[in-house]
Amino acid sequence: MLVNIRQPFPSVAPLHHVPTVAVILCAPWWLRRWPLGNVALVCLLGFFALHSFGARWTYSSVPYDAWFRTLVGTDSSHLFGWTRNHYDRLVHFAFGGLMMMPVMEWLRPVLPGLSSRVRCVATVVTLLSASAVYELFEGLLALAVPADLAEDYNGQQGDPWDAHKDMALALAGSLLVAAGLRWNRPVLSH
Repeated sequence: MLVNIRQPFPSVAPLHHVPTVAVILCAPWWLRRWPLGNVALVCLLGFFALHSFGARWTYSSVPYDAWFRTLVGTDSSHLFGWTRNHYDRLVHFAFGGLMMMPVMEWLRPVLPGLSSRVRCVATVVTLLSASAVYELFEGLLALAVPADLAEDYNGQQGDPWDAHKDMALALAGSLLVAAGLRWNRPVLSH
């Protein structure tokens, strides 16, 4: 069986991948200045893997239904009654959860003297703010590029509340990890 590695949406690929490549190019400088622990680094890499995977197809076209059908015999959309592709929702939730540790570690030297609890709250607020800024960027992008390109990039799939749901999922992911950190004081306090 041959695997097709051709980019299915070449017109949208640069919009997704150029910022990721820029972050990767800046990573050595950033990590020298603000080193991360192993757990935080794995979380960061996990998020970039999910993002890059979604960007490969554009988020709204990740073929998880076909994969699920191959494994289980029915597609997940039919099984759960979904009418849209939810991969973008997964990545927004993962952003909130997976970025908690890296941002908490980055805030430690940037805002010294904060208690671990306040740093945790500051991290949740930072992640929610980053999520909002990203949604504003998507909205501005939709105004600046042709409508079909904006729809392919944004992946709203006809949902006028898409940005709100994405931000809520990022918040939920960060709050879930924050609650877990509350019970694991050694990770939170160092």
